[in-house]
Amino acid sequence: MPAYDPENIFARILRGEIPNKTVLETEHTLAFHDIAPKAPVHVLVIPKGAYVSYDDFAANAPDAEIVDFHRAVARLVRDLGCDLDAGQGYRAITNAGPHGLQEVPHFHLHILAGRPIGPMVVPGLA
Repeated sequence: MPAYDPENIFARILRGEIPNKTVLETEHTLAFHDIAPKAPVHVLVIPKGAYVSYDDFAANAPDAEIVDFHRAVARLVRDLGCDLDAGQGYRAITNAGPHGLQEVPHFHLHILAGRPIGPMVVPGLA
């Protein structure tokens, strides 16, 4: 696992050094609008702890932080109106490392909604 870089953009957002458009904040989680949205709804959800990837978060975060993160995601999709009770659904994506095309080395979940998102991957590249 690569070392966590405390100067990554999300760490700086968490420290208040870079502004963001907050959608939801809890004790352990921050959700905010992506600055380069790929869908009508594009929100990033990050834990406040220093985790590089989902597997790092799942293996090392305290239970309270893991529960808070997942409950925040559930609340967020409901509040955004893209849950299956009120909306047409959403896609949740997390990228890890070079093969996953991770751009920021802080675990984050993309919530995309508001239109059909398209195929998961480009066919024929398996």
